[in-house]
This record gives sequence, C-alpha cells and structure tokens, in this order.
Amino acid sequence: MNDESSLAHLRAEPYYLPLADEIEVFRAAYEARLPVLLKGPTGCGKTRFVEHMAWRLYRAERPHSLDIPLLTIACHEDLTATDMVGRFLLQGDSTVWRDGPLTRAARSGAICYLDEVVEARKDTTVLIHSLTDHRRLLPIEKTGELLAAHRDFLLVMSYNPGYQSVLKDLKPSTRQRFVSLTFDYPDRARETEIIAHESAVEPALAERLAAIGEKVRNLREHGFEEGVSTRLLVYTGQLVVQGVTPRRAAEIAITHAVSDDPTVQGAIRDIVDALLP
Repeated sequence: MNDESSLAHLRAEPYYLPLADEIEVFRAAYEARLPVLLKGPTGCGKTRFVEHMAWRLYRAERPHSLDIPLLTIACHEDLTATDMVGRFLLQGDSTVWRDGPLTRAARSGAICYLDEVVEARKDTTVLIHSLTDHRRLLPIEKTGELLAAHRDFLLVMSYNPGYQSVLKDLKPSTRQRFVSLTFDYPDRARETEIIAHESAVEPALAERLAAIGEKVRNLREHGFEEGVSTRLLVYTGQLVVQGVTPRRAAEIAITHAVSDDPTVQGAIRDIVDALLP
C-alpha cells in the first residue's frame, strides 16, 4: 500500500511559540469536536502547531493511552479516497483489509491532519463531509462498514491562501464545515526567538535573520508574492551552526530557495548584504 501518512508518536513536546490565542481556540474546538481549518503561508508554523496541540491534548493535559495521537496526510493531486480510507491487500493466499490513515484516526480517536488540502482532488475531499458534522461517520464503501468516529477523533486541514486559484480552492460545502484559524509569519521579536531556539544560532544572528525575513516579505509590495518562510530562516541558522558562513548560508537557504527570478534574487541579495557580516 502506498501509505501517504506520517505517524506522530509525540513523546517529547514539539516546540511552538504562540502568537495569539490559537492554543486556547484550538483547545475549545477540540472539546466541542469542531473540525479546524488552518490558513496561512508556507513555513509559518501550521504543521508544528498541530503537532504541538496533539502533544498538549494527548500527552500533557490528559495523559492518553493512544500510541499515535496524530496522523498527517500530505495531500496532492494523485491522492485517492482509497489512499485515505484503506484497501484490500493480498497476504499469502488470502485478501486482508488495511485501514488508511483517515480510517485509523477515526477508529482510534487520533487527530487526522490533511496538509495542504487544496492540492487533493475534489472527489477525494468530499468523503470527509460526513465526518465533519453531527453524524461523525465514515462510510467505507469497499467493506460496507459505516464507521462511527471515536469520541476523541478530530479532523484538521490546512492550506495556503497565497496559492489559491479558481482550480485550487476549497468548495464552500467543504469550507463551511470547519472553524478557521488564520496564521501569518511572526513579528521580528518572536521570529528571533523561534530562529534562536530551532537552530541554536547566536541570538544576535537570529535577530539579523529575522530582520532579513521581515524585509524580504516587504518585497511583496513590489510584486514578490510569498516572501521567505520562518522555516528557511531556521535552515539558514542551522547551516551557520554547522560551519557555513552566514552570507553563504543565506544564499543557499534564502536567496536561491525562494525564487529563480534574477531580479528578485538581486533584491534579496541586497538585503542580505546589508544585514549580514
């Protein structure tokens, strides 16, 4: 089986620095079993937030017997309903059923996280509808089972509105089944703290990298759509910790990572040259 999921045991706390009231709101949604949609640009911390909340809810606040509290499905255009729900497999001379990640989460009471859900085909995402209202049911067509989701099950989705288009957008019938949390890149002070923690780089350099991130994102006013993610700023710091010079690390992890446009690269390089030694 081509398993599209990643399994999170979450023995240790995933680092996450809250930017507003997202922890409290997510906890309230979980207690009410309301499906959650996370919106925000690439690399701003949506996935880490889900990991942190799964750890907090299933490990810290009420120690849970569930071994795998979070199943993540990386959505793409070839993802099928079968990949999510499950399929029959040959085992010796017999055929056995194997649950897909969505079914495993619904059956066990885990959080199922559909990452970048708009990349999935519309006919794939439709199957989640009955899990996101009062029914909380998953029909498994191939076995004839109508699975009632475990009381602790929660469905979470994310997507990047910056890549939204007519062809890649959530149908209103899907979107309006979720409460929505909007994410963005942190301010410079918080981003400095995140970079320093995640990369173990010196605080002074972390602050310079955060300043680069802030200034590169301001290029959006000049037609550069996405900016640079916090993830790439952390990568830059990690390269420096491994002995790469700051400017070379920025060239690899920022300038050439965010764009192939020579004009944009030149503008980013000017920012880097002004802020890094």
